[in-house]
Amino acid sequence: MTGVNITPLMLAIQRQPELWHADTYLRDYPQGPFGEIDSIILRFPEKSVKKTQAEVENHLLTHDPHESIDYPAYAELPEARPLIMGLMAAIGGVRLGRCMINRIKPNGRIFPHADTPIHADYWQRYHIVLHSNAGVFFRCGEESVYMAVGEIWWFENAVEHEVINNSADDRIHLIVDIKQ
Repeated sequence: MTGVNITPLMLAIQRQPELWHADTYLRDYPQGPFGEIDSIILRFPEKSVKKTQAEVENHLLTHDPHESIDYPAYAELPEARPLIMGLMAAIGGVRLGRCMINRIKPNGRIFPHADTPIHADYWQRYHIVLHSNAGVFFRCGEESVYMAVGEIWWFENAVEHEVINNSADDRIHLIVDIKQ
C-alpha cells in the first residue's frame, strides 16, 4: 500500500519525545538484535519472549503466547489507532498482536535475526513507514529494499532480516502484527 497519511502520528510522536525511552525492553533484551534502536511499545505480550519460547520447547505452555495487551503509549498516541485499525480492515485481520514504533538513528541498525517460529508462524508482520530516507536498507533473505514514507510493507519475518540506516536521519517504522 502507498499514500498512507502518517503526518498526525509523526506530529504526536514529536510532541512526546519522552515516549522513546519509556520502555526499553527490546533495546535491553539480552543478545537481541535491537541494541541500537529506540522503541515506543504500543501493544506487546505480558510475558517475555524468551520464557514463552522455553515453555513451548518444554511443552509447559500455560498461557496464550500470542496475546498482546495495550501498553500506556497506545493511549498516549491515539493517532496510531487509525493506521493500525485501517490496516486490519484492509487485509481482513481477525486478531491484533504486537504494535511498536521503532527508531533507528543514523548509522544504526537492527542486526540480522529471524523471529521465533512460534511468533512468525502465527502472525503476519507489516511495516508502516513513518520516516525514512535514501540510504536505509531493509534486507530479508536475499532481497534488499528501500521502504518509502507512507508505504505499508508485508514481509516474511521467519526469514533472516536486518535493517541498516546509512542515511543522515532517523528511520521510523510502525510495526504491526496481524492474524488473518
